[in-house]
Amino acid sequence: MAVDELQAIIQRCQILEEADFKGEDFNLFQVAGQKCLEDGYAAQLLEIIQNEKNKVIIKNMGWNLISPLVRCIFMYKQEDDKRELCLKILDQLAQLCNPKELFLGLLEQIEQTSGEQVCQTVMLLLQPLQTVLLKLQNKKAYSVGLSLAMIMNQLTPLPVPYTKQQIQEDKLGLCQCCNAVVDFAKPFVNEAVNNMEKSSEYNDMELKEELLKFCMKSLKYPLLTAQLEQLEGIEEHPFRHFATEIIDILWDIRELIPLVFLHRKGKSPHWENQEFADIEQKNSADSLACLSYLMFVQHFGIDCFPVVFSPSYLLQYNMTHIEVLLKRTEESMLSKGLDLFESCLLRMEDNSLLHQYLDFRDFISVPQDLVKVMTLCPIEHLRKKSLNILQLFIDKFDAEGKYTLFRCLLKTSNHAGVEGYIIKNIKDQIHLSLTKTCDNIWFTGHHLISLLDLVLLLPEGAETDLLQNSDRIMASLNLLRYLVIKDCESDNQTGIWTTLTKIEQNFLKPLHVGLNMSKAHYEAEIKNKKENRREAGSSNTVCSVTVSGEKMPAMTPEMQLQVLHSALFTFDLIESVLARVEELIEVKMKAVMDENS
Repeated sequence: MAVDELQAIIQRCQILEEADFKGEDFNLFQVAGQKCLEDGYAAQLLEIIQNEKNKVIIKNMGWNLISPLVRCIFMYKQEDDKRELCLKILDQLAQLCNPKELFLGLLEQIEQTSGEQVCQTVMLLLQPLQTVLLKLQNKKAYSVGLSLAMIMNQLTPLPVPYTKQQIQEDKLGLCQCCNAVVDFAKPFVNEAVNNMEKSSEYNDMELKEELLKFCMKSLKYPLLTAQLEQLEGIEEHPFRHFATEIIDILWDIRELIPLVFLHRKGKSPHWENQEFADIEQKNSADSLACLSYLMFVQHFGIDCFPVVFSPSYLLQYNMTHIEVLLKRTEESMLSKGLDLFESCLLRMEDNSLLHQYLDFRDFISVPQDLVKVMTLCPIEHLRKKSLNILQLFIDKFDAEGKYTLFRCLLKTSNHAGVEGYIIKNIKDQIHLSLTKTCDNIWFTGHHLISLLDLVLLLPEGAETDLLQNSDRIMASLNLLRYLVIKDCESDNQTGIWTTLTKIEQNFLKPLHVGLNMSKAHYEAEIKNKKENRREAGSSNTVCSVTVSGEKMPAMTPEMQLQVLHSALFTFDLIESVLARVEELIEVKMKAVMDENS
């Protein structure tokens, strides 16, 4: 019988000195103890462990029972009495075993778990692990750090619940587990705070450094990935609660302000391998970006901040974090970047951001990243939001800032739709300049002419793909039409009339040639498709067609004809606006000639 075997081993060990225990004794104890658990003798095993005579044996050998004990706990159902007995055994082992040996045994068990049992195992072992760590005298800070790192490394591969339903279900127990880990850390936070109050020596700061590393890891996972908006129907959002706790820890260990404003990253290891150093730097950037989101969008810990910073400084400070988030492709991170950018911009008044801010690299790179989200992101609501934020960003700059930003985006966006949008903004700024009493030198005169050189031209002359560039061309024609109507030749505030010859040479004439070539090409294509359809005698044949250099999905001849006719319609639209512009120019020129004669 398993209990008898264990009793025999214990009786033999009772007469030995602690130093005389051999490896064989440890193995026999583990095997017999495991058999007791598996055969259902948990009550008898608990009695043996609680027996004062066996105290020394349990202190040295008890940690070997952790692995079989955990297996048995998961084997029994929640309400099973035997499971309750196993939990009592685990509690007794935490009280009686050698702390160092039990610490390693518990960590090994956490390290070996995987998949759906990760959160269950971690939550099961947190209490005994905390008990053991509080008993440790040597290397406590290191052991606490190792425990938190091991736990976070095991949790990190798990998917973070994102939707309301996923958070409510908490299928793998991650929401519950994360908050349990914070509770596990609280006694060590209190100890670190006490150490800081007593001394500032490095040895007393080690625990604080380990807690800082844990907070940085928690900011990257799960908080960077988590949905942190208030959700209707969830009274206490688990990740919002977790975020609050992490911010509180950072405040308690006096690292919240340094992290936010001084970009303090704690004591980073020196990596000889550059790849490891790059990974460390990226992880730190992700964590700090998440912290800024929590502070300035969700307002966690915002009460701790002195209200002395200008909105423009907060925007400048956050641009680094916004850039980090906008370069990600995951919805949760992209949306955080957009929210952080929007939050910073909404604090500012229109036209208040000085053009000198564009000397900072981030103020150029972030709008370029925003354009990529607008044009490449597969998620529609994020594309729309990024467009709204780009407009907000434009609105905040002074006139010279807007002018510089427009030049930059026209040169770098490489997207006809975005270029068309910028050209519309240029038209709006010109309108303000012409209708305001104050003189705006950036959207009139020689500055404007320099800007129009980028607008009123075809990128590849007459051979430009007019269909692909139709948004840009239509916006340019509408701008030119506005200038011709609004600015009299006698006033020439915009300078348009003195540069008309150049505009005709670089834009209007090549556009005429391009339209003629494009229309002829598409009309020939339509003719060929119709002839091919008649020869085939059917309109259901599926084939492919290339439009603007892009191969379209497989289409029937009827669908191809619709696409080709749509292209012709676009050319007709461009041609009608072009004709109207030329007509207006001719009328204005004739009126001037009549006046002079």
